Amino acid sequence: MKRKFFTAIIMCMISMLVISGCSTNKKNKNEVVVGLDDTFVPMGFKDSNGKLVGFDIDLANEVFKREGMKVTFQPIDWSMKESELRAGNIDAIWNGYSINANRKKQVNFTKPYLANRQVIITLANSQIKTKSDLKGKSVGVQNGSSSLDAVNKDKNLVNSFSGGKPVLYDNNNEALMDLESKRIDAVVADETLARYYINKRGESKYKILQDNFGEEEYGVGVRKDDNQLRAKIDKEIDAMKKDGTYDKIYKKWFGTLK
Repeated sequence: MKRKFFTAIIMCMISMLVISGCSTNKKNKNEVVVGLDDTFVPMGFKDSNGKLVGFDIDLANEVFKREGMKVTFQPIDWSMKESELRAGNIDAIWNGYSINANRKKQVNFTKPYLANRQVIITLANSQIKTKSDLKGKSVGVQNGSSSLDAVNKDKNLVNSFSGGKPVLYDNNNEALMDLESKRIDAVVADETLARYYINKRGESKYKILQDNFGEEEYGVGVRKDDNQLRAKIDKEIDAMKKDGTYDKIYKKWFGTLK
């Protein structure tokens, strides 16, 4: 009799766990966690008041508002972004995330929503005029970034850098601060960040070379099997481009820059 009683209790507990799990999954369908590097100006970063702001923040907020979904922005180690996605700690990578062949193997990308280049930034009075002038120079790049991927493709040039490799930074802000302090000679970074940063700090201080490390496009990365979330993002960004909302957000962060 006791055995039947305990069996009944166990079965009841299992049923409650199953029901609880189902309800949690249902809840999660209306929630999304976006992983980002919260120092990536102007895509997603903390302002002087510690508030998370940026082009991608505004875009994501509008997308998920239209979908009736709650969005949470989770700062992550950018070099671990794909691992965080696979582990289920985040649902999307949305932070100036460049589309490339290697990343396509790891994530499910949305359609591109913004064009970008990997530009070379120096101080205005620098003698560096072209990409080849980087030979023997200290070149800063964010670790785990598409900028680093782009630079490393030119192995001969990288081998000619001071130290035979780029100087790696946790974020672009640190790299640009070292450039200002003349601890390094150049920085390779996304043009979106470079233009915004230079506009805020003073255009007379810097120059962006005509040479670059390649053109690319930004997309949102979701898990390989998450076609539903990808489709929702694509649908709403397409709608925002048609109704003018996308252009309004773009102008807020980039002015007339195209």
